Amino acid sequence: MRRGVEAMAELMRMSLDAPEETRAFEGDMGRLELVNIDTGPVGRGTFQPGWRWSEHVKPIAKTESCEAAHMAYYVSGRMRVVMDDGQEAEFGPGDVAVIPPGHDAWIVGEEPCVLIDWQGFADYAKR
Repeated sequence: MRRGVEAMAELMRMSLDAPEETRAFEGDMGRLELVNIDTGPVGRGTFQPGWRWSEHVKPIAKTESCEAAHMAYYVSGRMRVVMDDGQEAEFGPGDVAVIPPGHDAWIVGEEPCVLIDWQGFADYAKR
């Protein structure tokens, strides 16, 4: 290695179709599939119609609202997010979301919502 040149990161290939960990939500209302990379876990969340954080994850998290910060890409379905301070937004396919801690969320419509999250799933729904 040349002086002043850092070693390059190792090439990796992982698949969310073969996750290292899977976490189920309460009431069989979806799941979180995780792979771990050097900067932390990357997760695919699948949320079934009728899923709501305050009903299907709150009993696991044991907090009043979701305290995870999320940076996510929405693949399919729709999700409404309401912050503790009243801000709200709806996300759907193609959207990138930055969601700070302190929120509730639920699925809008009759289609499962699938998203990829690079930030907020390390302890999400972890028992």
